[in-house]
Parts: sequence; structure tokens; C-alpha cells
Amino acid sequence: MGRPASSRSPATERSPASTNHRATKISFRSCKIVKTPPAKPLTATAVPPPAPAPLPALSSPGEIAAALRHLNSADPLLSAVISSTEVLTFTVSPSLPAFHTLARSILHQQLAPSAADAIYARFLALLPSASAAAAATSDAVTPAAVLALAAADLRTIGVSGRKASYLHDLAGKFSAGELSESAVAAMDEAALLAELTRVKGIGEWTVHMFMIFSLHRPDVLPCGDLGVRKGVQELYKLKALPKPEEMAALCDRWRPYRSVGAWYMWRLMESKGAAAKKKKKGNVSS
Repeated sequence: MGRPASSRSPATERSPASTNHRATKISFRSCKIVKTPPAKPLTATAVPPPAPAPLPALSSPGEIAAALRHLNSADPLLSAVISSTEVLTFTVSPSLPAFHTLARSILHQQLAPSAADAIYARFLALLPSASAAAAATSDAVTPAAVLALAAADLRTIGVSGRKASYLHDLAGKFSAGELSESAVAAMDEAALLAELTRVKGIGEWTVHMFMIFSLHRPDVLPCGDLGVRKGVQELYKLKALPKPEEMAALCDRWRPYRSVGAWYMWRLMESKGAAAKKKKKGNVSS
């Protein structure tokens, strides 16, 4: 019997082993086992201590006495000056608004006191008020009133064109809300210095004087004031006028009443000047 046509002879049938497959090479890479460190226990985040509350104004009851107690204890050399000088006092009467005070400071810049006072009186007379005396104690000196004055009007009373631009810049910043009475009162010394020195014609010295004598801030050191620098030089017997960094280091012991320490530096130099005049007068008479 013949074989079915569909069948294959063993000689012609290809076995799986004889199939021409390309061999596949499997590579193995070594894996580095990284050990994860155990998680650290959660700890409470350190909360920075709250900023110290600002000290009351020097015109507040008891503040001058507190300042003198601190300075007498902190600096024996300054204590000797305090004991031989009149006691510092600050008026407790209502002070002028910040805008009025700063405008007055601009008018007084680089002028002899008598000339500055005369120009200031004429400036008040330009404002829409009953009299210069009334304007000096009222709110007549406002940003709107100053902006209404043309530079030509200000020149007629002896105010230079540059100072007129300073007054208008100050008035413009108050009028636009960049500065305000409440903001000036609320800012700390660093912020106030940064904001006020953005006004044309107002520098560090003007701001320091404003903070000490208008706002009665207790911890202001006017490093750029020549009288205070000379006082520190005299107090600590320095060979040269101290630079601002040296002033800050030497007077750090006065904190938080550096304004009072600065006031006594002015008095120290006044007393030294008076003594020199007295000695000179004595030499002439002899």
C-alpha cells in the first residue's frame, strides 16, 4: 500500500533541533543594592523668637529716667558726662504732623537759623490760612497746599528752585499715598530711613533728626552728625574722628537708648566749646 501523499519520509522531515534559529545572548548586570537609611523622627520646627516690642517714645512718662539708668550702668565714661550735664527733657505737647515737619526741615537745610526762620515764616504766609502763626500750629501745611504753590511762588520768598522741587516731591509722595502720617508713625527705624530717603532732598541726617526730635525714637545713632562724632572722639579719647562702623561698635553699649547718648555728645561738645571760650577770654584779659 502506498503512503499517503501528505506524509513525509523521515529522511526529508526536519526536526526542531535542526531548525536554523539565531542564538539569543542574555546579559546579566549586577545590581547595586542601596540601603535606605531609616527615616529620622520628625521634630518640631524651631520658631524664631518674636521681635521685641518697640520702646515707648522718649516723651513718654518715665522713659528718660529709664534711659539714664541704663546709660549710667552701661558706660562709666558717659555716666560722668551725664552727671555734669543738665537732664534731657522732651516736650510732651502735640508735635507737628510728619509732613509739616519734613517740609520745614527741607526749608531749613544749609541755612543759618535766622535766615531759615525768616523763609519759613514767609512760606507759612503763602498758605491759605488766617496768619503765619495760625499755620504754624494747624494743619495748613498739607500736601495739597504745597502742590498748589508754583516754583515761581516759592522763589519769591527765597526758596531755591531745587528746594521747591524737593517740597513738591515730598508733597507728591504723601498725596499719592506712598507716605502717610500713620505709616511714618508705624515704621521701624530701618524702614523709615529707607522710605524717607527716597524723597528728593531728604538724606540720612535729616531722617535721624526727625526720628529723634519729632518722633522721639529712643534708639537712633546719627553716625553722620559731626557734633556726635566729635563727642564720641572726645569721650573715648580717639586720635581721629570715628567712622560710622566704629561709631556703631563703640556706641552699641548704649542700646536701646542711643538717641539719649547722642544728645549728651552734643552737650559734651557744647561744654568743651564754652570752656575753650572762657579760657581764651581769660588769656586776653590777663
